[in-house]
Amino acid sequence: MQLWICPILAFLLGSIPFGLIIARMKGIDIRAHGSGNIGATNVLRIVGKKYGITCLFLDLLKGYIPMVIAINLIQIDGKAIVPHLGFLDSLAMELPASEQFKGQLVHVVTALCAILGHNYSPWVGFKGGKGIATSAGVVLGLMPFAVILLIAVWGLLFLITRYVSVASIGAAAALPVLTHVGARFHKNDAGVSLWEADTWNKPLFFFSVVIAALAIWKHRTNIRRLMDGTEHRFTPKSKA
Repeated sequence: MQLWICPILAFLLGSIPFGLIIARMKGIDIRAHGSGNIGATNVLRIVGKKYGITCLFLDLLKGYIPMVIAINLIQIDGKAIVPHLGFLDSLAMELPASEQFKGQLVHVVTALCAILGHNYSPWVGFKGGKGIATSAGVVLGLMPFAVILLIAVWGLLFLITRYVSVASIGAAAALPVLTHVGARFHKNDAGVSLWEADTWNKPLFFFSVVIAALAIWKHRTNIRRLMDGTEHRFTPKSKA
């Protein structure tokens, strides 16, 4: 049951259009304003800062919560789970190290379903956001340390360019690189790198390539606007 319930739950949670709901509470159809996107960036621009931040946090949770559930329900070789959800212990499936690939594959399929749910929500005609916040949520569940580095990449690119789209595209492109580097430097109990021991998380790497490509594809209109010089650029508000 755990092998299929996790991806389904992830898609359903990911499909909740928080941006649309938050804007509707203010009497605004976010799809008819700004970029027409239901993600946090457009909500921030059109509805306001606190609503955009709320949307960002909720969209991130749509990715993080399914991952925490999946990692607790499908455990590999009895490894410690952080955070540990004790109420799921009776439902947990513990796979031996020999079935590591199966567990890793279910984890990344769950992650991908959460992102696809956000990007192609059935509640809004199979449309949605660009998936950056939800992707950050699933990455936070799968490899927390990478999120710190991705935030640094995003922040640096945003400070340099003042374009949210450039920062998001750059962070997405950096994810497969960080995943590969992590496999090279992360060591097992014997002190051998996971790459050399050939026990590195192959599904996670291919997942990182897929979601990076998906994120960049979802930004294709932004790329066109960047090339045309019409992309919206955040500029500090001048003080009176």
